[in-house]
Amino acid sequence: MPKVSEAYLEARRRQILEAAARCFARDGFHRTSMQDVVRESGVSAGLVYRYFTGKDEMIAAIVADWHEQRRTRLAEDPAAAFLGLLRSVGDPTARDDARLGVQVWAEALRSPEILALVKAGIDGPRAAAATVLNGDDTAARVLVAIYQGLVLQTAWDEPVDHDAFARTVETLLPHLIRIRS
Repeated sequence: MPKVSEAYLEARRRQILEAAARCFARDGFHRTSMQDVVRESGVSAGLVYRYFTGKDEMIAAIVADWHEQRRTRLAEDPAAAFLGLLRSVGDPTARDDARLGVQVWAEALRSPEILALVKAGIDGPRAAAATVLNGDDTAARVLVAIYQGLVLQTAWDEPVDHDAFARTVETLLPHLIRIRS
C-alpha cells in the first residue's frame, strides 16, 4: 500500500475540523454529536476517530488553529493587524466563527483545558499590545475587550458597521499610546 503524504493527512484533518466547526457553530458543542461531525465531514467514523478522540480534542484543535493564525497576523504590524481583525469579524463568511468563538469562551468556563488554550491565545497578543502601549496591561486588556465585544455583538446579529467600528478604534489607538507615554 502506498504511503499517504503529509499534505493529504493534513487536508483530511482540516476537512474534519471544518465540518466540526460548522456543526458546533450551528448547534453548539453539547448538541453536536460525533455522528453529526462524521455526517458533515463526509468521511467515515473510523477516519474521524483516527484524527480525534472526541469533541473536546476537536475544539482544542480549532482554538489552537485560530490562535496560530492570529499570532502570525499580529506579529507583522500589530496595530494594522488588530484593525484588520476587527474588520474581518464583519465578513459574512466569518459569521460562524463569531458564533463559535462565543461558544468557545463559554466552554472555557466549564473546561480547564479549553480555558488554558483560550488564555494562552490571548496572553501573547495582549502582552505584545502592552509593549506597544508602553507596558500598560490594562490598556491592552481594553483592546482585547473591544475585540471580544465586537465578536459578541456580531454573533448576536447586531447590525454593526465593522469598518466604522475599526475606524473609531483607529482614532482611539494614538490616544491610548500617548496617554501611556
